[in-house]
Amino acid sequence: QVQLVESGGGLVQAGGSLRLSCVVSGLTSRDDYIRWYRQRSGQEREFLAGIWWHGGNGGITDSLKDRVTISRDIAKNTVYLEMINLKPEDTATYICSSLEGPYWGRGTLVTVSS
Repeated sequence: QVQLVESGGGLVQAGGSLRLSCVVSGLTSRDDYIRWYRQRSGQEREFLAGIWWHGGNGGITDSLKDRVTISRDIAKNTVYLEMINLKPEDTATYICSSLEGPYWGRGTLVTVSS
């Protein structure tokens, strides 16, 4: 079974940056697509970015293309989400997911203070 474990969240000041990690295990498909979402309190889950597990470029939602980068390290079974110039409205639980399944991690909470 696919497992995804996020880490790297915490309290960050506005204008700061962070890098979130998603460690992936149990994939059975080499062509899986790992996605990052976020969910603000009381709101629907929002797609942020995705990347193919074994090659190809990542895709980032238009509204965040100037602040978000997605990458992966196959040797570490990890997909990263880097965000810069954080804003209070970026406060949310950040969750990664596999296309296979799909399976979801439990998320990591990011709080951005003004």
